[in-house]
Amino acid sequence: MTKLAIYDMDRTITVRGTYTPFLFHMLFARAPWRLVFLPLLPFGFIGYGLKLISRKSLKTYNQRLLLGSKPNVAQLQPHIESYADKVMQGNSYAKAIARVEADRNEGRKLVLATASYELYVNAIAARLGFDEVIGTRLKIDEQGQVLPEIIGENCYDEAKLNRIKAFLDEQGLTRDKVHIRAYSDHVSDAPMLEYADEAVATTPSAPLRLLAKKRGWTIVDWG
Repeated sequence: MTKLAIYDMDRTITVRGTYTPFLFHMLFARAPWRLVFLPLLPFGFIGYGLKLISRKSLKTYNQRLLLGSKPNVAQLQPHIESYADKVMQGNSYAKAIARVEADRNEGRKLVLATASYELYVNAIAARLGFDEVIGTRLKIDEQGQVLPEIIGENCYDEAKLNRIKAFLDEQGLTRDKVHIRAYSDHVSDAPMLEYADEAVATTPSAPLRLLAKKRGWTIVDWG
């Protein structure tokens, strides 16, 4: 039996979200002049709120404004590393990190499954000692330029569960031969938590706390 521990990242391991802070970290580190685009940001959120654009489109819209259309991944990397250090130093739950270590000591393979971009999540996962990352993937062209284009679906809700199932297939693991312990703070991860053998609601949002009580899932508060 292969044992997995699958963690959401934002507000599960981290205290706050990481996507928008990442974009602003990159903006100030690389191109502060992009602050001129700030007045355009609300239009994306308005479009999303009115259901005119998807969450996926909102993410790439913000990315285009703050990160640029075709930055080179090699030039981004030093700033990605500094951002990962920043997350570890000031935006992570100590109890979550301790639980990750406990799952590792228990012999579980550690998987970080998040809607955040693999572009920067990989650096955070490396610092936490995760074995695998399942995140939202961005297209990188042959010249190493990062495009404001998501490959496939935003790794969120049912799409995240589909990515987890695809990962198991790639590893040659059938569901009956895997024991999954899954952690999340948000009800959007209900599909992943339902799929797991052990579901843990971590410092959960009110809707997830209610669902966890109904399902009999473990509830922990890491704040």
